[in-house]
Amino acid sequence: MRRQIELFFTALMFYTRIPCPSWIGHSEEKLNKSTVYFPVVGWIVGGGAAAVYWGLQLLFPPDVALLLSMVAGILLTGAFHEDGFADVCDGFGGGWTKLRILEIMKDSRLGTYGVTGLGLMLALKFLALRSMAPGAVVPVLLVAHALSRTTALSFIYTHEYARENEDSKAKPIAKKLSASDFGVGLLLGLLPLLVYAAWLRNGWLLLVLLPLWLVKTYLARYFTRWIGGYTGDCLGATQQVAEVLIYLFFCSRLWTSI
Repeated sequence: MRRQIELFFTALMFYTRIPCPSWIGHSEEKLNKSTVYFPVVGWIVGGGAAAVYWGLQLLFPPDVALLLSMVAGILLTGAFHEDGFADVCDGFGGGWTKLRILEIMKDSRLGTYGVTGLGLMLALKFLALRSMAPGAVVPVLLVAHALSRTTALSFIYTHEYARENEDSKAKPIAKKLSASDFGVGLLLGLLPLLVYAAWLRNGWLLLVLLPLWLVKTYLARYFTRWIGGYTGDCLGATQQVAEVLIYLFFCSRLWTSI
């Protein structure tokens, strides 16, 4: 049990800015094993954003509460995944060879593609959540943050890491997951969705898995074609795209008509 607690806090320490106990050490082996708790980090970040939205809508107009909940989610992660998404926009937008794409994504400076992509992605998040019934926002935030991280986690199980150098901060998490570890991570990521479907008594809600599978398949082929696999930035971009896709699913006329 202590081992699993250490792995959980290792994941929390790596993927968020939330303070962790001082006795949690750091090692590449624990960081690799801790990826199974990536979806649980989604529970926490989604839960934090949902709590901010639920609490602040009692004081402010819904739009203000929603925007502040997005700010809370970004602060909890230090914009970790948003940074990866922006780097992918810059890298694949401005690079035409594997070496150049990887070089651009490694650059800490933000370019036009990154700024444009990040702005549009955040606007989509806000508008999609804003269009939902207020009572749906809290559970959808929980579902989206957990399930989007599970989509990113699946890359570590199914594909190869693209960078050859050992100094990448994502290298320790890029070692292949075992089938059992991935199964646990998948279950943890699906749990909020299954609970929400049971609560609504609507199995159609599971249809959200289809567009997630399609976008994961497309991104996997795209990344593999250009750079031969994925990087840490690709995982962040996948999480962001999957999160937006979940919001779009739940605000679409197709879903609301079911």
